[in-house]
This record gives sequence, structure tokens and C-alpha cells, in this order.
Amino acid sequence: MSNSATVLYDAPGPKAKNIYRLISVAVALALLGIGYLVYAALDDKGQLTAAKWEPFTESTSWTTYLIPGIRGTLVAAAVSIVFALILGAILGIGRLSDHRPVRWVAGGIVELFRAIPVLILMIFSYQLFAEYEVFKSKYLALAAVIVGLTLYNGSVIAEIVRAGINSLPKGQSEAAMALGMRKSQVMRTILLPQAVTAMLPAIISQMVVALKDSALGYLIGYVEVVRSGQQLGAFYGNYLPALIVVAIIMIVLNYTLTVVATRVEKRLRAARKGGGPKGAVPELPAVSVPGMDITDKRL
Repeated sequence: MSNSATVLYDAPGPKAKNIYRLISVAVALALLGIGYLVYAALDDKGQLTAAKWEPFTESTSWTTYLIPGIRGTLVAAAVSIVFALILGAILGIGRLSDHRPVRWVAGGIVELFRAIPVLILMIFSYQLFAEYEVFKSKYLALAAVIVGLTLYNGSVIAEIVRAGINSLPKGQSEAAMALGMRKSQVMRTILLPQAVTAMLPAIISQMVVALKDSALGYLIGYVEVVRSGQQLGAFYGNYLPALIVVAIIMIVLNYTLTVVATRVEKRLRAARKGGGPKGAVPELPAVSVPGMDITDKRL
């Protein structure tokens, strides 16, 4: 007799399966009904006519609105991601410092900026830069968006870095120090290369978050793809098609970033497993040290 029970729950019997099928059909019909009602309402308002989509076939709509918006989104996201990675690495390592003041300062910065919404950081930075004329007026919004995204995402990445390093076996650090390596050398050549590989999926997710959060810049006047889409919709009177196109653009950008970052992650993992190409992180050689992972072939 075959046992259909699983570890976590009992598999449904024939009666339960029939009930699940009926519920699935009912939900599907309900969703189709809601979809039809939405379609009918939009059609009555004339939002689905071909005329509403014609502006997207004209080059001026792209060169005047959408392409500058896409460029603004990519610039803000790219710069803030780079700065956030640098800031996150510094703060993450700082939280692991042997010096208590360094740990306190790094921990305070991380907890502070993780607790403040990104939009508040952008608005505060914009007002601060405008009040003290830190940047020229045309760069105020861009600087505020970058600062807000960098502070928030850098604080989150700092926790990712700290968790990634703490997840590594303690024996590696102990063995390296037993071989006479300084803590900075251990961190730079042993712990960080392994931790980066382990925490790349979380970092990739945070990069996507930074790209999406760049859209908040429209509230402080920054020209990015969402603001450009709204301006295009206001000019042609086709808000819904404009927002649909903006949504598609954001999906494509986020998907592209995810694919690129995932390929980089796979290459890094392959490089570590197979000795990798030139420039890959070198593995420690090996002399057996009882109870530790690091050994040295030279002895």
C-alpha cells in the first residue's frame, strides 16, 4: 500500500481534491468577471481606443519624454547602487570591528537609516542641499535621490554583509590567524570573497529595490521614467496607456538587472569552484591544522 502522507501534512483525498477544484474554478470565474468589469469601464471611458496608443508610435514621445526619463532612472539607480555597495561594505565590516566605538558608530548609522523611509531621506536631502546651496539647482533633485537611496540601501546591505561574514565557519578565521595573518588580511583575502558569493542573491534583490525606489524621485521634481510617463499622459490625455508603458519599461529594466547580476553571481561561483579565470580569488594553500579548514601546501 502506498503511503501518500507527507512530513508536514496529509495529502488530500478524492473528496478534498474535488472541493479544491471547485474552489479554483470559482476563483478563476470571479477573476474573469472582475477583469471584464474593469475592461468595460475603461472601454466606456475611451481609454482602450487605438488613438490613445498612437503617441507611442511617434518618435517625439520617446525622445521628449520616455528616453530622458529612462536615462534619469538608470543614472540615479546606477550611482546609488555603487555608493550603497561601498557604504554597505564599510558599515558591515565596521559592525564586526574589535573596537567598540567603531561598532557603536556603524551600528547607529545602520539602525538610523534603515528606520527612515527612503522618501523622507530624499525630501530631507533636497531641502538641506537647497538651503545651503550644496549643488547647482539642476542637480539638486538627482543628488537628493542618490543620497536617499545610498543611505537606505547601504544600511540594508551592511546587514547583509555582516550576516554573510558571520555565516562563515569560525575555524577559517582561527586557522588564518594561527598561520600569522592579520585580521585585515583575513577579512580581505578569506572572509569577504566567500561572503560576497554567499550574499549575492540578497544583494541582487536590494539592487532591484534601489532601481524601483528611484521612482520616488518624481515627488521632488526629479525627471525619471514615472514622472516622464505622467507628463506624457498629461500632454496627450492618455494616462492609462502611459502608465502601462511605464510599468512595462520598469519590468524590463528590473528583469535586465536581475539577469545580469545573476550571471555575474554564477560566474563568481564557477570561478571559486574551478580555480576560475585570471583574477579569481586565490584559495589558501593547505597544511593540515587539526579541526580547521585552512591548510598550507608549502609546509
